[in-house]
Amino acid sequence: MDEVPQMQLHVKVEEAQEPTSPNSANNISQSLLPSRGHWQWRILVALSIAFFLSGNSTGTLLGRFYYNKGGNSKWMATLVQSAGFPILLLPLLLSHSSPIPSTTTTTKTPLVTIAFLYVSLGIVMTFDNLMYSYGLLYLPVSTYSLICATQLAFNTLFSFLLNSQKLTPLTLNSVVLLTFSASLLVVHANPADPTSTSSRNHAIGFMCTLGASATYSLLLSLIQLSFQKILKKETLVVVLEMQIYTAAVATFACVVGIFASGEWKSLRGEMGRFEKGRLSYVMTLVWTAVAWQISSIGCLGLIFVVSSLFSTVISTLATPFVPILAVVFFHDKMDGLKVVAMLLALWGFLSFIYQHYLDSSEIKTTKIDVNDSSTST
Repeated sequence: MDEVPQMQLHVKVEEAQEPTSPNSANNISQSLLPSRGHWQWRILVALSIAFFLSGNSTGTLLGRFYYNKGGNSKWMATLVQSAGFPILLLPLLLSHSSPIPSTTTTTKTPLVTIAFLYVSLGIVMTFDNLMYSYGLLYLPVSTYSLICATQLAFNTLFSFLLNSQKLTPLTLNSVVLLTFSASLLVVHANPADPTSTSSRNHAIGFMCTLGASATYSLLLSLIQLSFQKILKKETLVVVLEMQIYTAAVATFACVVGIFASGEWKSLRGEMGRFEKGRLSYVMTLVWTAVAWQISSIGCLGLIFVVSSLFSTVISTLATPFVPILAVVFFHDKMDGLKVVAMLLALWGFLSFIYQHYLDSSEIKTTKIDVNDSSTST
């Protein structure tokens, strides 16, 4: 869910380069999109951010609501994180009907290789979402959300190891601050909270959420690597197909998990015991699934219109919103330790944002210098 429990695809869309660049064959042609800085481009970015943050926050809060009102099936809570993928079939069909020209390579990858890739990533996604479900069960929403902020730190680490992402003092500062933020919360168990009935459950919730954040970040880096080394193209259609097919595998795996664990036997009784009634039970699950897909659409929009790095940073922006909403709707306690952890997480987030700004400025300056040089010659 991660902070986005629903897997959000982060396919690296490189900044615009000169046509003569040796890497230009791996870039997306965005000739049909408004140019950067144009008001239409800004509207698309704003809408994508709104979709992402609203879907992420709503999905997390509805997941907590499900547990608070009598839901107890971890596999069901995991299922709804991916089961809404059919919503993406419409934009996929529209993308097929209006293809965007691409400068990607035309090398075709064997179908067996692609199927193995989707199945493998879908299974990893399933267990990642399951860990998020355990974390949300045993932790208050505010604590859960703050731990999820460590995703940015893990993402930086795995991007450095697998995707040749450079590390700078600012990104290292971001990693250290987010690590400190999570460390503060590991010792913060409040038995009075309804979601943390014991220190053991708190420890399980913390480890599952931290493990899920690490797994999710690894998954993002593997997906980016897959687009570069296996699929060898980065178009909107391919991004949507990756999301839909991996989510379909994850959904099937969750259905198997429900039956293999025996949880299916208790679902009827769970529905009957739900405090708000059977209809509310069904609608909670339906809208949770819809919320995570809205978040996914926003994430895909940010990937296609801006870049995967920007979408990762925006996911961390949800850190201060969810704890505040949790205080309002679930009366979570926002004590001094959580406030300090939140401030550290925000500081780390701002460090990462500033580094992204410096990188973008450097790229723009380089492009201007290249253009000036070509004009003078």
